[in-house]
Amino acid sequence: MKLKLDDGGHAVITDGKPVYVYADGKEVAFDAHAATVTIAKQNTEAKGHREAREAAEAKLTGLDGLDIEEARRAIATVKNFDDKKLVDAGEVDKMKSEAVNAALKAFETDKYKPLAKKAESLEQQIRDEKIGNAFARSKYIAEKMSIPSDMVQSRFGHQLKIEDGRIIGYDLSGNRIFSRAKPGEPAEFDEVMETIVDQYPYKDNILKGSGATGSGAKGGAASGGGKTMTRAHFESLGVSEKSEAMRSGVKLSD
Repeated sequence: MKLKLDDGGHAVITDGKPVYVYADGKEVAFDAHAATVTIAKQNTEAKGHREAREAAEAKLTGLDGLDIEEARRAIATVKNFDDKKLVDAGEVDKMKSEAVNAALKAFETDKYKPLAKKAESLEQQIRDEKIGNAFARSKYIAEKMSIPSDMVQSRFGHQLKIEDGRIIGYDLSGNRIFSRAKPGEPAEFDEVMETIVDQYPYKDNILKGSGATGSGAKGGAASGGGKTMTRAHFESLGVSEKSEAMRSGVKLSD
């Protein structure tokens, strides 16, 4: 990326942040403070991992020459020692297995199944509401896209997850989408949507002012002034999106 300059050769500043231009033409106001905080945090975490590794290596040094399998057998014997009496290890393992199976069976009774199902349903409702609100309030969708937010959610909602209480986006390869303005931090919702839409092969059909005939673009005289959509794009939609398009009176074109 390179620093964006005005006609006078001075750096362009937005909200107190210098603007950089990426290789793909995207312009981002770089938040140096946020980047510094993130780098410091990652350095601290890296130091902790290194110290933990060194401590583990120091402990292992004292075990040089030890037969691991013999040590495991010895530990198993001690665990099965009760009242100074060795119990057959096979019987102990059998008792442990039966206890675990009994616990699992009790948990799966009719008393607990409804609770687990209710908790799962509630979690799904919270996810749908949080993500649905994000789509409905999105400035990017309102200003840049030619289809309503519910159709955008129907098409791209599966690429979003709720993690640690916030919405996290993933690209088509399953990689988490990170912010360009705040390196190392997950991208905010609108930046996530911009990245996801950029990867969509039919993005020209759903963006405003693209000159395409998407489901939200106005058709010409041949379409009678109604909405039109290419047949290829229509076939790429999901079942719910196709139904919505047909209800809205979209006409197909080759």
